[in-house]
Amino acid sequence: MTRVLIAVPVFNEAATVVSVLTEISRCAADIPLALGRSDLALTVIALDDHSTDATPALLASLGVETIRQPRNRGYGYAMRETFRQAQFRGADWCISIDCDAQHEPARLIDFVRTALADSADVISGTRYGDEAFAHDDAPEDRRAINATLTRELNAALELKLTDAFCGYKAYRTSAVADLTLDADGYEFPMQFWVLAAAAGLRIEELPTRRIYTDAARRFGGGLDDSTVRLAHYRQTMANALHAVRSRSMLPR
Repeated sequence: MTRVLIAVPVFNEAATVVSVLTEISRCAADIPLALGRSDLALTVIALDDHSTDATPALLASLGVETIRQPRNRGYGYAMRETFRQAQFRGADWCISIDCDAQHEPARLIDFVRTALADSADVISGTRYGDEAFAHDDAPEDRRAINATLTRELNAALELKLTDAFCGYKAYRTSAVADLTLDADGYEFPMQFWVLAAAAGLRIEELPTRRIYTDAARRFGGGLDDSTVRLAHYRQTMANALHAVRSRSMLPR
């Protein structure tokens, strides 16, 4: 039996949580039959990062298994919880998909199909790798920061990423279980990519549509200032590079 955990980080998503979780659950139920895999089991969980709007009540009405944090911990913490839950439940793979309607649940089958091909450890969505999937332009500052840091990561790690920040990903549980991750916030990808490269994980990108439903969405914690955000992300990457190079895990 191949087990896949689909984890949905949620924080104050009352406007989208019902439609998104309903569609994710429907797709998860359909995928084994669509792929002709009776030995495939998919489980959906919501990771509620202490939402303060109507989200908790809406999640309860959906009947989706929910893990609620007693306080707000951040996006990176939710990703680390995804890995912990996948390991605890004996899932072979875990897939992260956002709850703000920026990711298409219908693409879950492509992530699962690619995972089953067994040629990668990390399957990362890319909103910029295939213009056939272009839908809407990202806010200028977000795309600029993504492009800059993707370029810097590629140079430092000898990778070929086209989108360092897409949250739509599939991870082989055994491959990420031993990564020493501690980033709690939106800087998480900067630490993750460095540690993934140092561990020699095989990375593939999977084109996904570029969908922005709320260009004014806030990062919080001072990160709404793009200059501050870029500096913070760069510092996270620098700290991770220093840590792995000090252990001779990457070339200097």
